[in-house]
Amino acid sequence: MKAAIRRNYCSPRQLCVKEVKRPVPKDNEVLIKVYATTVNRTDCANLTAKPFIMRFVLGLFKPRKIIVGTDFSGEVISIGANVKSLNKGDRVFGFNDTGSESQAEYLTTTVKNLFTVPQNIDHKQAAASLEGAHYAYSFTHKVKIKSGQRILINGATGAIGSALLQFVRQYDVKITATGNTKNAQLIKSLGADKFIDYTKENFTDQNDTYDFIFDTVGKSTFGKCKPILNKNGVYISSELGPYSQNVFYPLLNAINNKKVIFPIPFDKQKTIPYISNLLKTEKFKPVIDREYQLDDISKAYEYVIKGEKTGNVLIYIANNHLA
Repeated sequence: MKAAIRRNYCSPRQLCVKEVKRPVPKDNEVLIKVYATTVNRTDCANLTAKPFIMRFVLGLFKPRKIIVGTDFSGEVISIGANVKSLNKGDRVFGFNDTGSESQAEYLTTTVKNLFTVPQNIDHKQAAASLEGAHYAYSFTHKVKIKSGQRILINGATGAIGSALLQFVRQYDVKITATGNTKNAQLIKSLGADKFIDYTKENFTDQNDTYDFIFDTVGKSTFGKCKPILNKNGVYISSELGPYSQNVFYPLLNAINNKKVIFPIPFDKQKTIPYISNLLKTEKFKPVIDREYQLDDISKAYEYVIKGEKTGNVLIYIANNHLA
């Protein structure tokens, strides 16, 4: 089978698509034919081992898994002897932030990592509904959102931001969202009440104040946002911060009236069923920016690593029919 592999941490240009042996499922595993996957921020961190802390999870000197890829949507084609809850032909999707080895034509995994694709969703949409939405869930469920509150989402057009905007829209709140000029209409269509073009103005210079500031791109700081947070307001960033301070700021929350929460992700047994339900009810629709074939995956990584994508960048497996 074809797979995107790297034996050492590397740049996108060093990522290769090669023929490797198709995996065989163990008794507690299933074999999945992959139809679609994405290249996302987590994938880029796993590829390059940046930040350095990734090495403590993936392998200190070189990656333990040589096939890249974190999310996927596909079809069950073979079942291990001990698997009773799935059948051949089932449409499934899943995500593992330490690597699913999913940027390949086939993968094996255990049942606990698999979820049923909603009937009204195709494989492209399913694959694009995982990584960013998984992290977006943490923003909304680490706080208690109440009617009438004011929320700012910084970076509302990335995979996390575009999902988060749709999640927050379910509440009776006022939403301000930042993005670039080309995505103004997209942000408004996803539910923002006010749009701030970050190429023209800085949201921290505005007179408005907020109960929550969700920085989905990690390009601001608590210090910069503190003046526009209301009393008891909360700042959450998807990144560690310039000096990893977002991990330590929460230790001071007891003595501050403006707080920082670090959004350690919830278990996917909580996040993906939530996402799946919103897909079924059409309250969430993933944003897809570009699509690449597996053979062009290096180009996809090069694009994503620039930090300029809108929503999700999809990889479809050309030799597998998208159903």
